[in-house]
Amino acid sequence: MLDWLITPAYAQAGAAQGNGMEGIFMMVLIFVIFYFLLIRPQQKRVKEHRAMVEAIKPGDKVMTGGGIIGTVRGVDDNNMKVEIAEGIVVKVRRDTVASKED
Repeated sequence: MLDWLITPAYAQAGAAQGNGMEGIFMMVLIFVIFYFLLIRPQQKRVKEHRAMVEAIKPGDKVMTGGGIIGTVRGVDDNNMKVEIAEGIVVKVRRDTVASKED
């Protein structure tokens, strides 16, 4: 009654099996591709951002991650004071600075 279903199942089970090393090679190849296309460029961007943030000094114009543009008035270990308008100074974390404006 179900012979039409069982016969194709046996035929598929008898298909040639690949070498186990092929699977491992493919996994390693995929990891290497991901490393060079995703991980390595991200590490490079993080390193460049860290260098940019560490080079900020009072008087530089910066833009925060929220889009606020201002002039740096003071810098300490983790924070900086940014003047966003005349007489208005806000304290922001150094790592939230998105870019240095020219």
